[in-house]
Amino acid sequence: MSHTIKAVNTGGMAFEIEQDGHTFTVDAGPSVGGKDQGPRPKALLLSGLAGCTGMDVASILSKMKMPYNTMTIEIDANLTDQHPRVYDKIHLQYIFKGDNLDHGKIEKAINLSQDKYCGVTAMLAKTADISYEVLTE
Repeated sequence: MSHTIKAVNTGGMAFEIEQDGHTFTVDAGPSVGGKDQGPRPKALLLSGLAGCTGMDVASILSKMKMPYNTMTIEIDANLTDQHPRVYDKIHLQYIFKGDNLDHGKIEKAINLSQDKYCGVTAMLAKTADISYEVLTE
């Protein structure tokens, strides 16, 4: 599988990105010449991580027949001070709400995502220490 991405500068620091039939804008903040018309490209890596692992975990828990009401993933990441600024620490919080949640199944699903299935985790782990915790409500 391959992806083709097209980025067109729409003025200033903004780019319209076309990806697999979807279009969105990335931009910089005003302090560096942007107009804040969209998310920052680097932060989209974290969005990709949340989506990738979230889809894995949802799929695995479905196969395990482990229902939940909601799953939320929150990410806190640290950027290095020196250029090129990269994420060196990434912490994920998987927050589950539901009745009779099976913590063992949740942990197993997350471990499978983190260690085997999520390609975004695998890529980011080359530069960052990735940790996670599970919270249930």
